[in-house]
Amino acid sequence: MLQETIEALNINPNGIYVDCTAGLGGHSTKILQKLNPNGKLICIDQDQAAIDYLQKTFANDSRVMVIHENFRCLKSILNTLKISKVDGILMDLGVSSPMFDDATRGFSYHSEGRLDMRMDQEQKIDAHFIVNKYDAKQLNTIFKLYGEIYNSKNVTNAICEARKHKTIETTTDLVEIIKDALPPMKLHEKKHPARNYFQAIRIAVNDELSALRKLLMDAFGLLKLHGRIAIIAFHSLEDRIVKQAFNKSTTSQIPKEVPILNEQINYKLINKKPLTATEQEIDINRRSRSAKLRIIEKIKE
Repeated sequence: MLQETIEALNINPNGIYVDCTAGLGGHSTKILQKLNPNGKLICIDQDQAAIDYLQKTFANDSRVMVIHENFRCLKSILNTLKISKVDGILMDLGVSSPMFDDATRGFSYHSEGRLDMRMDQEQKIDAHFIVNKYDAKQLNTIFKLYGEIYNSKNVTNAICEARKHKTIETTTDLVEIIKDALPPMKLHEKKHPARNYFQAIRIAVNDELSALRKLLMDAFGLLKLHGRIAIIAFHSLEDRIVKQAFNKSTTSQIPKEVPILNEQINYKLINKKPLTATEQEIDINRRSRSAKLRIIEKIKE
């Protein structure tokens, strides 16, 4: 949804923009094409491999600042840069395609690699630690909260039993444990049987939902007048958090029975319903089929 996202930002050529999940610079490059020499772009990513790539890609462009950090730190990043307000904030949530495609990063249930799943490879906790060290109660909680799996007891017990005999080392090891613990009918469903379990572990490893909530807590106050936030979410947990935050900022929070007539609403939704990928894009990139783009604009100070 590259083009839709860039259009959603309604870019001011003189503006300051933040790509909070810069990755390999796809969105950043398009934003830069719309900025004049006075514009600024801040590229943030927590993955060192992405940072190395971005620094090389934009080495000769003085408009770009590349920051190795989690986007939950956006407010402090801008404070350090002595920037109080920006014209646009972009987030493309979830795992980037290069991370999924690199088996050594341990994100994919389709290829074998060490259980890792860290977006920031400098952090200590990884999937290997969670799968091998968390107790059954902790695992069940993760699967329920982050995978929306409400009956994970068989899989959790299977994990705990397997690691008594030997450490669970790889993605393939974990997939086989999950498959063996599920009823046969689950193995023939369209969705991969390990998908939600891997999602849950990944979210726990990277503390993704807390990071998103923290960023949203700060982001609205960092916008200039007519500035916009554009967020692409790929699963219901992320999208629900974004939707609730946007709705809270664009609707009255005062009970109807309270006689206040002049409550000021400072933000508006650009689209009441999220934008989704076209059939053509889905044909090219299957991962885009679950993408939802929501946009909000600051309309009053």
